[in-house]
Amino acid sequence: MARNDSTFQEQKTRMGEGAGFIAALDQSGGSTPKALRLYGVEESAYDGEDEMFAEIHAMRARIITAPEFTGDKILGAILFEKTMRGEVEDRPTSEALWNARGVVPFLKIDKGLEDEAEGVQLMKPMPGLDDLLKEARGYGIFGTKERSVIKHADAGGIAKIVTQQFEIGRQVMAAGLVPILEPEVDIHSETKAEAEAMLRDEILSGLSELSEDQDVMLKLTIPTEPGFYDALADHPRVLRVVALSGGYSTDEACERLSKNPKMIASFSRALTEGLSKDQSDLEFRRALGSNIDKIYAASS
Repeated sequence: MARNDSTFQEQKTRMGEGAGFIAALDQSGGSTPKALRLYGVEESAYDGEDEMFAEIHAMRARIITAPEFTGDKILGAILFEKTMRGEVEDRPTSEALWNARGVVPFLKIDKGLEDEAEGVQLMKPMPGLDDLLKEARGYGIFGTKERSVIKHADAGGIAKIVTQQFEIGRQVMAAGLVPILEPEVDIHSETKAEAEAMLRDEILSGLSELSEDQDVMLKLTIPTEPGFYDALADHPRVLRVVALSGGYSTDEACERLSKNPKMIASFSRALTEGLSKDQSDLEFRRALGSNIDKIYAASS
């Protein structure tokens, strides 16, 4: 499903103006075993990486094909590389999302985190990124997501985080995709509010250097002070500001998000909370539908 310009503009309008949230279905190698355990699949149930990824793909396919998972409430979905290359309902996953459900496909591109230094964890190098972006565009992917983490309010570390995010973002934009920059602030940080203030200022500085044809999205931890990121949401170079759940329960994440009307959700664990492989289709649909309704309401 190679993307054309009219599709891209339709997706861009939808992401900038539509009602709903982004489903994060992008657990990678390091986080997959935990996601599967929460889904009721223990490590003893699969042998090796291939079987592990087959299990997580089956879980994602079950979510995507549920009648409750549609563009009526879900604007986009973030995919892991193997999910992008896999199939749902005998078609590429991106086609199953956009053509069948009206859900805009994104791709997680980061390769994990470096060890903590200066209170932050930068992204690891991404060899072959240009080739991956070209491949993603061939699959009809609209944008990317790249995550780094802030642990403490260290001005130097936060400046490095934001610089790296914008450098990768420019590479993504040059490939014709829209990047979601994700400098997450750890919800357990004792200096969370101070880190958020430093982060906001650094992002505003980075945005001021973008040209009029360069648009980004931001994925940020729900701020300590409601409305704290409104200035980012209002910036002309920001298509949308989305919130990560960061380890909060679904109910707490939704309650906090509801106090930030200029942010919408991009939840992973909160979206899949209460889902289990052993559930009947009806039980699975009820649990997923309940989560979708809560997250949609908090994002509206």
